[in-house]
Amino acid sequence: MSIEKQPCVYILASGVNGTLYVGVTSNLIGRVYQHRENLVEGFTSRYGVHNLVWYEVHEQMESAILREKQIKKWSRVAKKRLIELGNPTWQDLWNSLTSPSLASGFRQSLPE
Repeated sequence: MSIEKQPCVYILASGVNGTLYVGVTSNLIGRVYQHRENLVEGFTSRYGVHNLVWYEVHEQMESAILREKQIKKWSRVAKKRLIELGNPTWQDLWNSLTSPSLASGFRQSLPE
């Protein structure tokens, strides 16, 4: 199954240690594109939160939704640790996501 049609949880940031947004989607590339181009009115367009800094691929949408809810309850420090485990420099993952050699998302768990 392609990443375009697979349930994913993702975190966007306005920059290194910037404002964070946690979301869930079944079309990661399409959804991140909407955020990047400000096609979605709301939090991400208002605060300039466009950099994909972490994502996690799931087999089922139900597990992705549960994971999103779990992460949203975490403290900012826990969310930062999750990002930095797989992406210590907070690199925008958009280019690697849209390149043909796409690897799977960072799948890490942290205690709450």
